[in-house]
Amino acid sequence: MRLTQYSDHALRVLIHLAVLGDDARTTISAIAERHQVSRHHMVKVVHQLGQLGYVDTLRGKGGGLRLAQPPAQIVLGEVVRHTERQLDLVECFSDPGACVLTPHCGLRGVLTEALAAFLAVLDSYTLADLVGPDAAPARAFLLRAPLSA
Repeated sequence: MRLTQYSDHALRVLIHLAVLGDDARTTISAIAERHQVSRHHMVKVVHQLGQLGYVDTLRGKGGGLRLAQPPAQIVLGEVVRHTERQLDLVECFSDPGACVLTPHCGLRGVLTEALAAFLAVLDSYTLADLVGPDAAPARAFLLRAPLSA
Protein backbone atom coordinates (compact mmCIF):
# COMPACT_ATOMS: atom_id res chain seq x y z
CA MET A 1 0.00 0.00 0.00
CA ARG A 2 1.31 3.40 -0.91
CA LEU A 3 -0.34 6.64 0.08
CA THR A 4 -0.72 9.41 -2.46
CA GLN A 5 1.33 12.58 -2.19
CA TYR A 6 -1.92 14.33 -1.29
CA SER A 7 -2.31 12.25 1.89
CA ASP A 8 1.39 12.66 2.64
CA HIS A 9 1.04 16.43 2.38
CA ALA A 10 -2.09 16.38 4.56
CA LEU A 11 -0.24 14.46 7.26
CA ARG A 12 2.74 16.84 6.98
CA VAL A 13 0.45 19.86 7.49
CA LEU A 14 -1.13 18.29 10.56
CA ILE A 15 2.23 17.28 12.03
CA HIS A 16 3.61 20.76 11.34
CA LEU A 17 0.69 22.42 13.12
CA ALA A 18 0.81 19.97 16.04
CA VAL A 19 4.53 20.60 16.53
CA LEU A 20 3.99 24.36 16.60
CA GLY A 21 1.50 23.99 19.45
CA ASP A 22 -1.90 25.27 20.44
CA ASP A 23 -1.37 29.01 20.30
CA ALA A 24 0.93 29.22 17.29
CA ARG A 25 -0.26 30.05 13.82
CA THR A 26 1.53 29.72 10.53
CA THR A 27 0.82 30.20 6.85
CA ILE A 28 0.41 27.88 3.90
CA SER A 29 3.47 29.48 2.34
CA ALA A 30 5.59 28.80 5.42
CA ILE A 31 4.56 25.14 5.50
CA ALA A 32 5.08 24.69 1.77
CA GLU A 33 8.51 26.30 1.94
CA ARG A 34 9.66 24.30 4.96
CA HIS A 35 8.50 20.98 3.44
CA GLN A 36 9.69 21.90 -0.06
CA VAL A 37 6.23 21.34 -1.54
CA SER A 38 4.36 23.45 -4.06
CA ARG A 39 2.29 26.17 -2.41
CA HIS A 40 -0.47 25.44 -4.93
CA HIS A 41 -0.70 21.84 -3.70
CA MET A 42 -0.67 22.95 -0.07
CA VAL A 43 -3.56 25.33 -0.71
CA LYS A 44 -5.71 22.41 -1.91
CA VAL A 45 -4.68 20.22 1.00
CA VAL A 46 -5.28 22.90 3.64
CA HIS A 47 -8.64 23.77 2.10
CA GLN A 48 -9.81 20.16 2.46
CA LEU A 49 -8.36 19.83 5.96
CA GLY A 50 -10.34 22.94 6.88
CA GLN A 51 -13.54 21.50 5.40
CA LEU A 52 -12.99 18.27 7.32
CA GLY A 53 -12.58 20.17 10.60
CA TYR A 54 -8.93 19.36 11.20
CA VAL A 55 -7.57 22.87 10.55
CA ASP A 56 -8.84 26.35 11.32
CA THR A 57 -7.98 28.95 8.71
CA LEU A 58 -8.09 32.49 10.01
CA ARG A 59 -7.94 35.47 7.66
CA GLY A 60 -6.61 38.93 8.27
CA LYS A 61 -4.10 40.39 10.68
CA GLY A 62 -3.11 37.77 13.22
CA GLY A 63 -4.58 35.08 11.00
CA GLY A 64 -3.06 31.90 9.73
CA LEU A 65 -3.48 28.19 10.26
CA ARG A 66 -3.84 26.19 13.44
CA LEU A 67 -5.23 22.84 14.44
CA ALA A 68 -8.98 22.86 14.98
CA GLN A 69 -8.81 19.88 17.35
CA PRO A 70 -6.36 18.64 19.94
CA PRO A 71 -3.76 16.32 18.35
CA ALA A 72 -4.97 13.43 20.55
CA GLN A 73 -8.36 13.59 18.82
CA ILE A 74 -7.01 13.40 15.25
CA VAL A 75 -6.90 9.71 14.30
CA LEU A 76 -4.47 8.93 11.48
CA GLY A 77 -6.71 6.30 9.89
CA GLU A 78 -9.54 8.81 9.59
CA VAL A 79 -7.24 11.36 7.97
CA VAL A 80 -6.07 8.80 5.41
CA ARG A 81 -9.62 7.67 4.66
CA HIS A 82 -10.60 11.31 4.07
CA THR A 83 -7.62 12.22 1.90
CA GLU A 84 -7.20 9.13 -0.24
CA ARG A 85 -9.51 9.19 -3.26
CA GLN A 86 -9.75 5.44 -3.28
CA LEU A 87 -8.18 2.70 -1.26
CA ASP A 88 -8.67 0.02 -3.89
CA LEU A 89 -5.51 -2.07 -3.87
CA VAL A 90 -6.39 -3.86 -7.10
CA GLU A 91 -8.74 -3.25 -10.00
CA CYS A 92 -11.36 -5.80 -8.91
CA PHE A 93 -12.07 -3.84 -5.71
CA SER A 94 -13.87 -1.15 -7.70
CA ASP A 95 -14.84 -3.24 -10.76
CA PRO A 96 -15.39 -6.94 -10.05
CA GLY A 97 -15.80 -7.58 -13.78
CA ALA A 98 -12.33 -6.24 -14.57
CA CYS A 99 -10.63 -9.60 -14.02
CA VAL A 100 -11.64 -12.97 -15.39
CA LEU A 101 -10.36 -14.63 -12.21
CA THR A 102 -12.71 -12.73 -9.87
CA PRO A 103 -15.26 -15.54 -9.44
CA HIS A 104 -12.51 -18.03 -8.53
CA CYS A 105 -9.83 -15.85 -6.97
CA GLY A 106 -8.85 -15.77 -3.32
CA LEU A 107 -6.54 -12.78 -3.70
CA ARG A 108 -9.31 -10.22 -3.31
CA GLY A 109 -10.18 -11.51 0.16
CA VAL A 110 -6.54 -11.54 1.24
CA LEU A 111 -6.00 -7.98 0.02
CA THR A 112 -9.21 -6.82 1.68
CA GLU A 113 -7.91 -8.25 4.95
CA ALA A 114 -4.50 -6.63 4.42
CA LEU A 115 -6.09 -3.22 3.77
CA ALA A 116 -8.23 -3.56 6.89
CA ALA A 117 -5.11 -4.39 8.93
CA PHE A 118 -3.24 -1.40 7.46
CA LEU A 119 -6.09 0.95 8.38
CA ALA A 120 -6.49 -0.65 11.81
CA VAL A 121 -2.86 0.17 12.60
CA LEU A 122 -3.38 3.78 11.48
CA ASP A 123 -6.58 3.90 13.57
CA SER A 124 -4.55 2.99 16.65
CA TYR A 125 -2.47 6.18 16.40
CA THR A 126 -3.29 9.85 16.74
CA LEU A 127 -1.47 12.96 15.70
CA ALA A 128 -0.31 13.30 19.32
CA ASP A 129 1.48 9.96 19.01
CA LEU A 130 3.48 11.28 16.06
CA VAL A 131 4.52 14.47 17.79
CA GLY A 132 5.38 12.92 21.13
CA PRO A 133 5.58 14.63 24.50
CA ASP A 134 8.54 16.87 23.66
CA ALA A 135 8.03 18.69 20.39
CA ALA A 136 10.70 21.32 21.13
CA PRO A 137 13.39 19.90 18.78
CA ALA A 138 10.93 19.54 15.92
CA ARG A 139 9.52 23.02 16.63
CA ALA A 140 13.02 24.51 16.47
CA PHE A 141 13.58 22.80 13.12
CA LEU A 142 10.30 24.08 11.69
CA LEU A 143 10.86 27.64 12.88
CA ARG A 144 14.42 28.12 11.69
CA ALA A 145 15.04 29.69 8.31
CA PRO A 146 14.54 27.26 5.42
CA LEU A 147 17.57 25.88 3.67
CA SER A 148 18.22 27.57 0.36
CA ALA A 149 17.66 25.38 -2.67
